[in-house]
Amino acid sequence: MVPTRMEAKESVNHPRCIWMQAGVVPHKFCRLEYQCAICAYDRAMRRTAAENKRLREKGRIPRGKRGRIVFWKDKFRERPVWKQPCLHHMIGHIEFRSCTHDYQCGNCEFDQYFNDQFAVHAVVQPVDVLDVKGFKIPHGFYLHPGHTWVKIEEGSTVRVGLDDFALRLLGPLDQIEAPLMGKQLEQGRQDISLRRKGNDARLLSPVSGVVTDINPALRERGSRGTDDPYSESWILRLHCANLRQDLKNLMIGSQASEYINEEVNRLYEVIEKTAGPLATDGGYLGDDIFGNLPQLGWQKLTREFLRT
Repeated sequence: MVPTRMEAKESVNHPRCIWMQAGVVPHKFCRLEYQCAICAYDRAMRRTAAENKRLREKGRIPRGKRGRIVFWKDKFRERPVWKQPCLHHMIGHIEFRSCTHDYQCGNCEFDQYFNDQFAVHAVVQPVDVLDVKGFKIPHGFYLHPGHTWVKIEEGSTVRVGLDDFALRLLGPLDQIEAPLMGKQLEQGRQDISLRRKGNDARLLSPVSGVVTDINPALRERGSRGTDDPYSESWILRLHCANLRQDLKNLMIGSQASEYINEEVNRLYEVIEKTAGPLATDGGYLGDDIFGNLPQLGWQKLTREFLRT
């Protein structure tokens, strides 16, 4: 079948969905960077495949196109072993490699090795960044009201960091203390510590999950490696059991932009009440706001803007 013009255009802009790669469906392209854990289409296909499997086990044959849907792993298992592609190949991380563990990734040494290496060397690289009164918000990043961010990676794994607003508000930090690997974090709980010149603060965890990695720069230097809060300066990675539910409490896109805009306006009010009127030259707030205006008070700033 020759693809339509719309399908051909979409195939250039988006990679093929795993269900399409397996041959379960003829045309479906991924728009979520293979974040299947939050994909409504993936959930619907899994439900249908499971329903069809139960019907077959009862001796009933599902009818129609819907009845031909099987789980993508089962579709791949119909091929010779050497033609069953590794999941990391399907999502574009590696060249072709066949699956050696019957798609049971939890038992695969290569999967564990790859994830360990990916965690150490991968860098979050926002493609497009919104500018809200001088403060940056990358597209595709979720924001927590306490000014931490979440970037979804593979499956139910996320990367967490401190946003541009908080970094510039508090200035260069002496230390960020992340929980140990294996520690369970809870959304909205004060699980991450910040320190600067004898001042302490706590960050609210944006999602719940188990710590799987900590930024090596924190272990080596105590603080972050760069001033960019959205790339090498991530704090930790989490494996989240209830990610879809937690994301409902976060902001993304226009909602995040509106929130940062409100926070900037509120910060202007705090500054003017404490330090007097600001210059009306149309400029934006600079870096290290606390360092330049210590009279604002560390405790007041962290209490009001980090929501602690």
